[in-house]
Amino acid sequence: LPTEEGKSLWELVLEQFEDLLVRILLLAALVSFVLAWFEEGEETTTAFVEPLVIMLILVANAIVGVWQERNAESAIEALKEYEPEMGKVIRSDRKGVQRIRARDIVPGDIVEVAVGDKVPADLRLIEIKSTTLRVDQSILTGESVSVTKHTEAISDPRAVNQDKKNMLFSGTNIASGKAVGVAVATGLHTELGKIRSQMAAVEPERTPLQRKLDEFGRQLSHAISVICVAVWVINIGHFADPAHGGSWLRGAVYYFKIAVALAVAAIPEGLPAVITTCLALGTRRMARKNAIVRSLPSVETLGCTSVICSDKTGTLTTNQMSVCRMFVVAEADAGSCLLHEFTISGTTYTPEGEVRQGNLPVRCGQFDGLVELATICALCNDSALDYNEAKGVYEKVGEATETALTCLVEKMNVFDTDLQALSWVERAGACNAVIKQLMRKEFTLEFSRDRKSMSVYCTPTRPHPAGQGSKMFVKGAPESVIERCSSVRVGSHTAPLTPASREQILAKIRDWGSGSDTLRCLALATRDVPPRKEDMELDDCSKFVQYETGDGVNDAPALKKAEIGIAMGSGTAVAKSAAEMVLSDDNFASIVAAVEEGRAIYNNMKQFIRYLISSNVGEVVCIFLTAILGLPEALIPVQLLWVNLVTDGLPATALGFNPPDLDIMEKLPRNPREALISGWLFFRYLAIGVYVGLATVAAATWWFLYDAEGPHVNFYQLRNFLKCSEDNPLFAGVDCEVFESRFPTTMALSVLVTIEMCNALNSVSENQSLLRMPPWMNPWLLAAVAMSMALHFLILLVPPLPLIFQVTPLSGRQWVVVLQISLPVILLDEAFKYLSRNHVDEKKSQK
Repeated sequence: LPTEEGKSLWELVLEQFEDLLVRILLLAALVSFVLAWFEEGEETTTAFVEPLVIMLILVANAIVGVWQERNAESAIEALKEYEPEMGKVIRSDRKGVQRIRARDIVPGDIVEVAVGDKVPADLRLIEIKSTTLRVDQSILTGESVSVTKHTEAISDPRAVNQDKKNMLFSGTNIASGKAVGVAVATGLHTELGKIRSQMAAVEPERTPLQRKLDEFGRQLSHAISVICVAVWVINIGHFADPAHGGSWLRGAVYYFKIAVALAVAAIPEGLPAVITTCLALGTRRMARKNAIVRSLPSVETLGCTSVICSDKTGTLTTNQMSVCRMFVVAEADAGSCLLHEFTISGTTYTPEGEVRQGNLPVRCGQFDGLVELATICALCNDSALDYNEAKGVYEKVGEATETALTCLVEKMNVFDTDLQALSWVERAGACNAVIKQLMRKEFTLEFSRDRKSMSVYCTPTRPHPAGQGSKMFVKGAPESVIERCSSVRVGSHTAPLTPASREQILAKIRDWGSGSDTLRCLALATRDVPPRKEDMELDDCSKFVQYETGDGVNDAPALKKAEIGIAMGSGTAVAKSAAEMVLSDDNFASIVAAVEEGRAIYNNMKQFIRYLISSNVGEVVCIFLTAILGLPEALIPVQLLWVNLVTDGLPATALGFNPPDLDIMEKLPRNPREALISGWLFFRYLAIGVYVGLATVAAATWWFLYDAEGPHVNFYQLRNFLKCSEDNPLFAGVDCEVFESRFPTTMALSVLVTIEMCNALNSVSENQSLLRMPPWMNPWLLAAVAMSMALHFLILLVPPLPLIFQVTPLSGRQWVVVLQISLPVILLDEAFKYLSRNHVDEKKSQK
């Protein structure tokens, strides 16, 4: 397969700036840079802080986005694991078979394949050089058993891959037999290549959260544009005020800066970082529950899953076979026979397990019948175990059923081979090798549908003291083999197989083969071929969120297309690379734990998103009020950035540690179209935001009007501070520089920070009172609130931070006023919670 031409680094970088909120922030940064060039006096240095901080935010987000995109590109390249490196061809330039690189095979080449080979191209069979040819094509078609192939023509032109019995497909494995075929397709024209092309064409679905944030960004950008233009237009009459030196242009630039500050205030700059942190913490908790999440946005989507579309082979089943029971005849007489029954532990291809009779472990070498059984399993067998050192697992080479018998021989260890000092690779076939050293296969009759059995003719490698010579070993369908038998082995001798004994043995086989322990599933649906576009898309599925589970190459396009693609840990590399989540323990039940964690994460995300948005609403109200009323700036852009990124960011991240609701799994899956904030919640958080804005403006105004250390101007003078001059009689006795004092902005910032800390404590639960769910239920939140307050005092007290943030230390009296203005927000939110519990939620339950 050719190397995938992914997006260039520059294209990926540009994609990160397609979001409306990001573009608004970028515009605000560029405008701030331009305005900073025209600043004068002390503000010359600090003016560049705001645009630099904004640009750092944008660069950091772009780096994270590009990194995630680069990881996603690995899914397509993982298909190369299934490309065979070498192939055997017959060409006229050289006699016999020659080995060449698979990439050098072209259509028309004559290709030879044998058991254990990986097919190097799509081949049309022209000759089968063994009794039968069986191919394991589960990675391509999902078929759990190997398929018998033939050379006859297929008349149906619409035949799907499963019905093309005269074709070998690139990347599949030869389970048994030997054959010759002509290459008809290579590279992207093979069935494997077509899957590669489909994966490249599949655009990953955006998660419900991403869609909601996109919609929120559009709405917020429109609102920001309207508010900024309104503030600038309303103040056109103040452009020529004395504070601007009578220059209309300088006044226009001043109010343009206020509009930029509004944009900065309205955008929750810390939201992307907080969401990423919360999702990353969620993935760590899920990893402890054996659910490894590769795509961070998918974590939230888990909470609204309503449909699980599951693949069977390798997902509901392990795509591995193992022997779990066996028996030999202990005694036989004319009436009946007594059976020795054994159970074998282990359900994978790992050659480790214990053979038990009842509840007691046994040494298989003590039973002559088991020694003969192991000999047949080892010799009447063309398959083998192989230890994959890269994956650290044992894999089959050949037929799954025969590999299960190979694994059984290793578990039985009938000749007590010392296995302790062997490596993983040597352990794969140690016991089988011992048996094969005693007998040599002379010829084989492969399994056929007519005989329903496989036979091997073996001779001893050295003369036997008892004079035993060559033997024919047979394995096959029980009814077919027993029908040809006249005797039964009892220990080291034989006894006549009577009709009663034959029926007893067949009855035991029927019981084991059709009993309750062998029930696998009630019903299955299958698709015709891997994978058609119409099978990957559902009509009108906006009300549902689908899981798609799978493990094979053929599942990869559907896993990539699904809102949540889940691969098994033992699945193919391409399936795991295309999926958003991998179940490391291959346990389907782990999905339930992942859904529970997803719901808890979503609930916590709602809390901190609403928390951040109420803060931004308060900042917008504050700036809008000061602009409309003509008051001095209460908050400046660099302070807004500090609050949005640092002060609010820490508690918002800590809200991701809120404990889940006790009844979280008893609720129905939420509607993926459910808005983050709508109806009552929108009103509730808007009201909180308005209080935040009013309180912030009130704190700054209080200093001007009532503080003992303030100028004690009246409200009219405050509203018209831009007209302040020595010649204006309205400001007689007032020093105009007092309107540029740092105290009012410090009061406003302190109130904003304190209220936000109170809001964070309120957000432990959406509707439960602080009395029922106190803040200490989330100790991380208490630590985050303490850290945020410590950082606030840091910028007030430690130089040069007061200069950068235009703040100053407050007195004890001023801090008392800050608390008096801030703490009522707790009572306000408690009232809203009471209304939610007793009125809003009751109406919803009645509906």
